[in-house]
Amino acid sequence: MSGAVMGWTDAVEPGTRRTRQRTAVRQGLAGCRDFISAQALRALLAEAGVRVGLSTVYRTLRDLERAGRVDVVRDETGERLYRERPEDGHRHYLFCRCCGRSRTVDTEVVEAWADRLGERTGFTDIEHTLELTGVCARCGPLAGQGETSCRQATPRHSDPRTSPR
Repeated sequence: MSGAVMGWTDAVEPGTRRTRQRTAVRQGLAGCRDFISAQALRALLAEAGVRVGLSTVYRTLRDLERAGRVDVVRDETGERLYRERPEDGHRHYLFCRCCGRSRTVDTEVVEAWADRLGERTGFTDIEHTLELTGVCARCGPLAGQGETSCRQATPRHSDPRTSPR
């Protein structure tokens, strides 16, 4: 998928350079249907024959996060996982603790609560983080054996390009 299609033809933030490697990171992330770690994204790019340093991947993802172009969640170990943010704003996700699969969830009530909280307290520009985790239907039978078995039997981020959203 080209950067022009994704609207990412310009530098991510003012002052950042647009390089072949940074463009490859943005395009690689755009091709992922699920959350992915920086290291897994670098491995995915390497499999495709694209050489990008891990520090470039981290820097690019950090810049994308600052620019509001990615959603970020943390897995059970605290590792940051990234996913391209839809054009119409941030989303909240239900995240499988076993395989890392995610699903967008309707959280209008959370958004409304945050707005009301601002009105009541006088705070402005309120930001929030909501993390919901569970075990997806595909991992459910394995989870019955314990989460450790589930994680071992189902590789995390097995192929972020093809896992269902």
